[in-house]
Amino acid sequence: MINEPSVDALVRKLGTEENPISRYELCIVIAKRTRQIIEQMQSTGAKELPGKQKEIVLACNEAMNGKFKSIKD
Repeated sequence: MINEPSVDALVRKLGTEENPISRYELCIVIAKRTRQIIEQMQSTGAKELPGKQKEIVLACNEAMNGKFKSIKD
């Protein structure tokens, strides 16, 4: 289970005051980024991330660090 960053912190970080994201949208965004990370690892032949970190944890940390935002269509 991922405790840090918290779900509430991720919701606040990815959304805005005018357009907050839901927990469902958060799941979709993080899942998409996780799949991208896995695909990148497979294309480069990497077996695991540094520090044996899980792909989903990396995606959550990237979201908290502002590496990507949720964009509504």
